[in-house]
Amino acid sequence: MTLSKFFINQGTIVGFEISGHACAGRYGSDIVCAAISSAALMAANTITEIYGIPAQIIEKDGYLKLMLSVNDSKRCQELLRGLSLHLAELEKQYPHSLKVIYGGVTNA
Repeated sequence: MTLSKFFINQGTIVGFEISGHACAGRYGSDIVCAAISSAALMAANTITEIYGIPAQIIEKDGYLKLMLSVNDSKRCQELLRGLSLHLAELEKQYPHSLKVIYGGVTNA
C-alpha cells in the first residue's frame, strides 16, 4: 500500500511524503502507482521549477518527501490542495492501494 502524508503547520499544507507501492499490478505496470507518482512529481516540479520556490526534497526508490517553509508554502496552497484532492479521489477508487493522511502537524 502507498501511504501519502500531508504535513500541516498553522492550517497550511507545508509538505508531503509519499512512500510504498500501491500493489495494484505488477511492478512497472501498476496504474495506481503510476498515477500517484506522476501527480506527486508534477507538484514537486511545479513548485521548484515553475514557481522557483526552494524546497527540501528527499527522493529514493518508492519514496518522495517535499517540505516548504510556512511562507513559501502559502504560495503553493492551491497546488498542494489539488494534489491532496487528487490523491484522496484515487484513495476512494483504490482503497486497498492508497491511504491519505494528514499529520505531522507542527506549530513551530
